[in-house]
Amino acid sequence: MEYRLLGRTGIRVSRMCFGVLTIGPLQANLGLAQGAALIQKAFEVGVNFLDTAELYRTYPYIRRALREHGNRDRIVVASKSYAYTRSGMRKSVERARRGMGLDTVDLFLLHEQESALTLRGHRPALEYLVECRDKGLVRAVGVSTHCAAVVWAAAEMEEIDVIHPVINYTGLGIRDAGIKEMLAAVRTAHQRGKGIYAMKPLGGGNLVREARRALEFVRDLPYVDSVAVGVRTEDEVVYDALILGGGEVDPALACKVAGCEKRLLVETWCRGCGRCVKVCPAGALHLEGGRPVVDQEKCVLCGYCGAACNEFCIRIV
Repeated sequence: MEYRLLGRTGIRVSRMCFGVLTIGPLQANLGLAQGAALIQKAFEVGVNFLDTAELYRTYPYIRRALREHGNRDRIVVASKSYAYTRSGMRKSVERARRGMGLDTVDLFLLHEQESALTLRGHRPALEYLVECRDKGLVRAVGVSTHCAAVVWAAAEMEEIDVIHPVINYTGLGIRDAGIKEMLAAVRTAHQRGKGIYAMKPLGGGNLVREARRALEFVRDLPYVDSVAVGVRTEDEVVYDALILGGGEVDPALACKVAGCEKRLLVETWCRGCGRCVKVCPAGALHLEGGRPVVDQEKCVLCGYCGAACNEFCIRIV
């Protein structure tokens, strides 16, 4: 596994970041022991970087995995919160520290910032995170975003240490621009000392059939320090770690991972706009009670529905 410094934070991270969302109750809903064991497997293959968020409800998995690992100092943990007030962010930081059993959360991010205006609206929460950094409660402060405009804005902000943007070769999920505009923003931010760890290299699961190409595209960007990817099996952990770490992949493992059963998942935060239903070429989706319902027998996992959803409410898992 290759390691890099995350911008100017002084924090050393593996090229693969384990996105813990996929093992939790919003997706695979693994048992506590099973989920912690999967994180442990990632540690075994050299991954030292975990990404989660208050929304994901995965703190117990990380707490158990860190306790069993026994070497907290080598593991980097990032969390995120939608809080926009000082008091709200204080509660979020304390929930993270208690929930994961940490004195210090390595990275704490404003979750899913949508514009420079949103950043201004979250100013009280950001100022509290800066105070936490000064006190040693967090080591670095950042933002996650699906928008190139936020990357441009954050690149100019001295308070921001780390940016967690959507990057994949198709530009899937970037809400306000194409992939070229996003890469230009990310490159500039990295040149200005911001740590960059990418999200959605597989487009929320919609690029799984081209996983190697998709992962290598983001891995080979010189201004991306780490790549967050969600996994749900040990084979996927090993496969992704080998690709993102620059190792050789056994063809048998590649075939095994490619053959893993996948299904379409509609997230709980879906608002039922119906765009996915309109674009489904297989007729596998229909609205029921204001939410999309999937006919798994008809679904061909083409990913067209995910491409139509800017909120990442639909995933192939």
